[in-house]
Amino acid sequence: MIVILALVAAFLALRLYSVLGRRTGHEQQPAPLQSDDRLTPKQAQAQMNIPQAPERTRPEDLPIAPEAEQGLRAIIAADRHFDVQQFLEGARSAYGMILAAFWTGKREDLRWLCDADVAQSFEESIDQREAEGHTLDNRLVRIEKARVVDAALRGRTAHLTVQFDADIAAVTRDRDGNVLAGSLTDAIATHDVWTFTREIGSSDPNWKLSETDEA
Repeated sequence: MIVILALVAAFLALRLYSVLGRRTGHEQQPAPLQSDDRLTPKQAQAQMNIPQAPERTRPEDLPIAPEAEQGLRAIIAADRHFDVQQFLEGARSAYGMILAAFWTGKREDLRWLCDADVAQSFEESIDQREAEGHTLDNRLVRIEKARVVDAALRGRTAHLTVQFDADIAAVTRDRDGNVLAGSLTDAIATHDVWTFTREIGSSDPNWKLSETDEA
């Protein structure tokens, strides 16, 4: 059993490392960070390796909010291997993995994917759910949008906040499998705001979920 758990953890580590903030070596290098150098959304997209959006695209539909640009540039200046597109792809994967771990009560996965405080909060909810004899039969239908809405470099720790607009089908069942609430045929629109953190220069390549909120 220990060997199997170790293999599962290694697989998850490789999966997240392959998608969270890893550059391919062909990206455009960012310009030096200036404290008073404010980029337009279009300039920020070009520098951060984000494809240009059509002229009629609304600012709220861009993958980076204007208020996150300066923080992202600081992170890129401190970590030249960081790539925001790769990070957003990985954030989408992490969102699904963490939700699935919470819904199915996989505490070890949560401890690996989240920091201690968030993992503990999830585990307390799982404990209460199990004590009541309830189970969750939930399904992530789709992620409509993942957008960086805030970014900061505090000391050597990078903080990236992502808003996920998703559709989730959720059902709560009792001990006998009877439906207490929800429906698998009617998806609910959710708007989660999650913050991921990582120590710049750390040997651990993984970002951890450090805060959860709702938009």
